Amino acid sequence: MKAKNCLIFGGSGQIGSFLIRKLTKNNLRVTVVTRNIHQRGLKIKTQANAGYIDIIESNIFEEKKIEKLFIKADFCINLIGILYEKRKGDTFKNIHTTFPTLVAKLCRKYNLEHFVHVSALGVNQAKDSKYAISKLEGEKNVLENFSKSTILRPSVVFSNSDNFSTQFMTLLNRLPVFPLYYSGKTKFMPIHCSDLTNIIYHIISEGSDTKIIECVGPEMLTFKEILEILLNLINKKRLLIPFPLPIAKLSAKFFQLFPKPLLTEDQLRLLKYDNVPSGKYKTNSDIGLPSKLYFKNEVKKYSYMWRDGGEFSSEKYNLGDLEKKS
Repeated sequence: MKAKNCLIFGGSGQIGSFLIRKLTKNNLRVTVVTRNIHQRGLKIKTQANAGYIDIIESNIFEEKKIEKLFIKADFCINLIGILYEKRKGDTFKNIHTTFPTLVAKLCRKYNLEHFVHVSALGVNQAKDSKYAISKLEGEKNVLENFSKSTILRPSVVFSNSDNFSTQFMTLLNRLPVFPLYYSGKTKFMPIHCSDLTNIIYHIISEGSDTKIIECVGPEMLTFKEILEILLNLINKKRLLIPFPLPIAKLSAKFFQLFPKPLLTEDQLRLLKYDNVPSGKYKTNSDIGLPSKLYFKNEVKKYSYMWRDGGEFSSEKYNLGDLEKKS
């Protein structure tokens, strides 16, 4: 039986790496589109079983080149998203609205079996965020243009290659004081990347009539609790200080000037809203795929690199234990 082909946009990121391994391990061929094959091609190749991956170099808005890839595709998955806007055309509207709309239209034209579009949790609440508005508009256009689409709205996605737990551990390792925006009360339900890719694989392999699925982890944590867990894992003590909103806005204005902003004004607005299920849509638990991996247990496996001593600071190399045994 000929292996089915899955066309993936955004395959070089955190979710893409986990997903490519999952799909090819289960005998699905993948075609991954990347803007720079020289920088990312080797990394992408190492994620897949030999003979099960094709890497295509293309800008996502080269419509004629992109369209040819849909001819042989059975499924399509869009993982592309940005957390802040850049000056070179990477705007929220372009990435989160225009591109998903284009993909949905091509899925309809070539009658693909399914289109999975990864959005974000909480976008229907954050009416004052450009990020959320663009995501919501993209979702609407996808569902209008291709009926066999499923929108996934994950909470914060974490793993050893994320930009969430790893970035916060870096900052907590270096800064003596860390700000708590909105007093650190914003709620999250972090989902591990492998739990999310299990959901995507299930939809591809089993099919789904559910249009929107909110994907969450097994526990609810406030922003402050997340920081406290990370501090405990890296054996650091830091002052966590609530920032008044005017000062928080000033700090966001400053941080967003960086090439890779630590915080933008738009992200600050997003932090007002809890990142938990809305109750309006099915969750991954409702479709029989509850998340199994807990935040602290998983981050512990790679947090040693942020402790004093790096890899030799792990429990395996605990000097006190060795002295007791000698």
